[in-house]
Amino acid sequence: MAEGLLAGKKGVVFGVANDRSIAWGCAKACQEAGASLAFNYLGEAQEKRVKKLLESLPGALCWPCDVTQDDEIASFFEQVKSEWGELDFIIHSVAYADKDDLTGRFVDTSRANFAMAIDISAYSLVAIAKAAESILSDNASIIAMTYYGAEKTIPNYNVMGVAKATLEASARYLAAGMGPNGVRVNCISAGPVRTLSSGAIPGFRSMLKVTEQVAPLRKNIDQGDVGKTALYLLSDLSSGVTGEVLHVDNGYNIIGMFGPTE
Repeated sequence: MAEGLLAGKKGVVFGVANDRSIAWGCAKACQEAGASLAFNYLGEAQEKRVKKLLESLPGALCWPCDVTQDDEIASFFEQVKSEWGELDFIIHSVAYADKDDLTGRFVDTSRANFAMAIDISAYSLVAIAKAAESILSDNASIIAMTYYGAEKTIPNYNVMGVAKATLEASARYLAAGMGPNGVRVNCISAGPVRTLSSGAIPGFRSMLKVTEQVAPLRKNIDQGDVGKTALYLLSDLSSGVTGEVLHVDNGYNIIGMFGPTE
């Protein structure tokens, strides 16, 4: 896949949980395209999972980083600077909401849980971009993972939809602010994919079924589909693209009304 497209480039990946993660699909695509990679992990359990995965990526680096802690983010990028000096791209695939807020009514979301979802899922992109800015190379690229629930209401997505909307708006403002330095910032809006986090959303299987039935391409996407789009946004092929949300959902987002299906 696009061998050599990212040759010589160095990037960091935030948010790999296991081999089914969208972030992992993007990471594999980047590695196959020639990039050198570094990863974060949160806690001992995730450290073991991530380091086990990295056995298949020769030379990959890995350090702890809680994206809600500015000092840990700063320390992470100090280590990146020490190892590489300069950074070419960042993949942000971090999101979290209390599982109790992914059922019932959005109006019942507590103030504390609302703030937590926004902090982890959206502000972390801003904090990461700020900490990395001084070591970003010319024409650096930052991408973040979002979902259609940021644009339209999705049953049970609730506060996570609001957090993703905040993420998308943050990406646009980052693109405008960092653009004069050559930094591009974009989002990938992926269709439903079976991951560790998606399993927490009630009715997720129904989401997969509906997408397969009504999306123009009549199928669901997988991590590889997102990885290919990530390569485009991280490479020079998208040198004139910033502040965008690219949908990778087999066309689901263009459907205005569900018609009869065969």
